[in-house]
Amino acid sequence: MYPDPQVSEFITQHFVTGRIHIKEQPAMWKRFHIRWTPMVLVLADDGTEARRIEGFLPADELLGQLGLALGFAAVNRKDWATARTEFERALAEYPDTDAAPEALYWTGVAKYSASHDANELKALGRQFSERYTDSAWAKRASIWM
Repeated sequence: MYPDPQVSEFITQHFVTGRIHIKEQPAMWKRFHIRWTPMVLVLADDGTEARRIEGFLPADELLGQLGLALGFAAVNRKDWATARTEFERALAEYPDTDAAPEALYWTGVAKYSASHDANELKALGRQFSERYTDSAWAKRASIWM
């Protein structure tokens, strides 16, 4: 499925896979609004889109994005504890990827969503003032700094 064994193992452990071929299944391309390949579409248990990953990514970047997908699937269920765990895992395991600052952001959002404690958002802002300061996600969190 994926040439990197670590990616294949992660996918096998966490997802049910399928493949859509543009020439053989054009209706599916329309249904899922596929714009480019490769494209990984992660659907939650209820069939809603949890994450869309377009274009080729190196293994560590793809793993970080797949970790975010697990978090977003939990967000769709409003399972904030699981979402937080998945976002924290993506951040811890792939800290040097593009997924990391987004994982940090959504970790804070999941904490706040579970507690409704505004201090969680302020803490998130402080974390961005120390880490990933030049990321788009730091800009999004700047209101809480």
